[in-house]
Amino acid sequence: MKLEMKMPSPGESITEVEIAQWLVEDGEYVERDQLICEIDSEKATLELAAEESGGITLMAAEGDSVNVGEVVCIIDTSVKGDAKSREKVEEVGEPEKQNVPKESSPIKNSQSSPSPVSGHPSPAAKKLMDENGIKGPIVATGKDGRITKGDVLLAMKNDLSGVDGFGGSRDVERKKMSSLRKKLSKRLVSVKNETAMLTTFNEVDMSAVMNTRKKYKKTFEETHGVKLGFMSFFTKAVTIAMADFPAVNAIIDGEEILYHDYVD
Repeated sequence: MKLEMKMPSPGESITEVEIAQWLVEDGEYVERDQLICEIDSEKATLELAAEESGGITLMAAEGDSVNVGEVVCIIDTSVKGDAKSREKVEEVGEPEKQNVPKESSPIKNSQSSPSPVSGHPSPAAKKLMDENGIKGPIVATGKDGRITKGDVLLAMKNDLSGVDGFGGSRDVERKKMSSLRKKLSKRLVSVKNETAMLTTFNEVDMSAVMNTRKKYKKTFEETHGVKLGFMSFFTKAVTIAMADFPAVNAIIDGEEILYHDYVD
């Protein structure tokens, strides 16, 4: 017997929810009342339990939005097993992985004598290197051994250890907001626009910064030609905080949150 499990209503006026996380794998054996899924709604995060024991087939993926009453999984009660063995239902033909030879990298210049442009960046590549403080060395794949803009971007993405002057990649990770978070963000914007805002001030012990600035300000000015102000300390503190709390350095783009692994 195959039992269709439908998405229950998490509350009044809610017609759609989101699959936040599956706690079981497709084809796994589940026990009755075992927690199999976490779902997000506009009001709360809830858990879904198996209605019967058997082999489970997932009908929705994590991050999918499903309507209340929609089938989210099927439990085959004819499958026998136990929670320890986690026997799986016969899996549908997964294509065999083919051994695809990796592309050789970097591409080597086969010329016997080096070209005058060998190892030199193109104008676009040089501009990108200057903007990010990259000095090299960078593997060149361009014609006659020239460094292209793509070579620089690849080096930045992979954060190659041999690249001098670059401290990390500039990748951005996108994560879809849960229904609850989307509702909260809309409410917070609404509150900001419709209510009076109050600014609070907190005192901070600046003695360590003051002492460090006093000790090094003369040497700093002689070395760099500018005075050592307080903004440098504030900027450093902010960059450290953003690395420890990535959400502070994130932005909302539509229904997604963009997390940056770099700080400007």
